[in-house]
Amino acid sequence: MTSLAGWQTDDLKLVYRVLHAHLMDHTELMDSPLFAALQSHLQAEARKDGVDLTDHSAWDAWLGNESTPCDERMKGRRPLKPV
Repeated sequence: MTSLAGWQTDDLKLVYRVLHAHLMDHTELMDSPLFAALQSHLQAEARKDGVDLTDHSAWDAWLGNESTPCDERMKGRRPLKPV
């Protein structure tokens, strides 16, 4: 397996944002070892940059997403489709 450390962080953030945006339509991604490894790698990088991962707005901002409060984000959520 190739380490994700060899890839540019900005490229990995882009891939993560795109995959994460489609989780509701492709719930199998939640069980994907690649997606989990990508998320873990990015979280480790964010921690190195001093990001508090318990603060979803800080995590979103670090990823390059628009920062949206959790209560706002949850308003438009739809239930997950079983796989």
